[in-house]
Amino acid sequence: MTIDIEPVNPTIGAHVRGVDLAQPLDPRTVGSLRQALLDHLVLFFDDQRITAADQLRFAEYFAPALMPTIDTLASEVPGVTRLDQVAPKGQYTDRWHTDHTFVAEPPLGSMLHAIQLPRIGGDTCFASMYAAYDELSPHMQRFIDPLEAVHSTEIIAREMRHLSNVTMGDATAAPKEAVHPVVRVHPETGRKALFVCGNFTTRVLGLTDGESRALLGFLFEHIKSPQFQCRFSWRPNAVAFWDNRSTQHCAIPDYNERRVMNRVMVAGDKPLGPMTTGGVAFASSKGSA
Repeated sequence: MTIDIEPVNPTIGAHVRGVDLAQPLDPRTVGSLRQALLDHLVLFFDDQRITAADQLRFAEYFAPALMPTIDTLASEVPGVTRLDQVAPKGQYTDRWHTDHTFVAEPPLGSMLHAIQLPRIGGDTCFASMYAAYDELSPHMQRFIDPLEAVHSTEIIAREMRHLSNVTMGDATAAPKEAVHPVVRVHPETGRKALFVCGNFTTRVLGLTDGESRALLGFLFEHIKSPQFQCRFSWRPNAVAFWDNRSTQHCAIPDYNERRVMNRVMVAGDKPLGPMTTGGVAFASSKGSA
């Protein structure tokens, strides 16, 4: 099998050709795709005529499926959930975020398969949190490297009670929380990435409320810079698979027709920061993301 990897830009994103996700993949192919994910952070596959079971099989080459705490509509296959939206503005996916950072071990990655699309609109943007960190001044990097922040469901729980296709379960009454480093060290590449997002990060530990709001406000705006981003225009049966540890994404809410995606998240690990990794050795990726 010959795999063609075409970068979208020098910072993030690549189109993958020559892989049929409806078929089982051999270990060498999976290894090549994993390396491509490390190098480019998000992979795009066109015209993948796959079932939910096919999608789950492919996702679990990388890690076991992770069931969401924020419950969306279930598909016919356990581990595959469905995002079904018509009027998406204000439905939390239209803001820059990293998936499920309010748990102790956030997902390694997430995968979407386009089931039904609006005639116009509905793109998804992705941003490299490596690039966002690298662009900060050395003084700011040194300041935030040792910091930790609280990630909680409380922000979006307040805003999602009116949605019929999303539920928070027990988290509505008792927010689910986890503490993570503001700067995460990627467990496979060893690179530093910003690890705060507007959907879930509520406060920075060790700072006053005013200092925390100011710092988070600055970082939330900083990650929106177009130089960190790529934009994917969905086509029927397209698949996007991204590294949740080093990216953020934002679904553009510019449509008013039905948009249906099947989603799989796969299990990750506890994030570590620059001050907690010690002498841990990391596997380096072959290319620069």
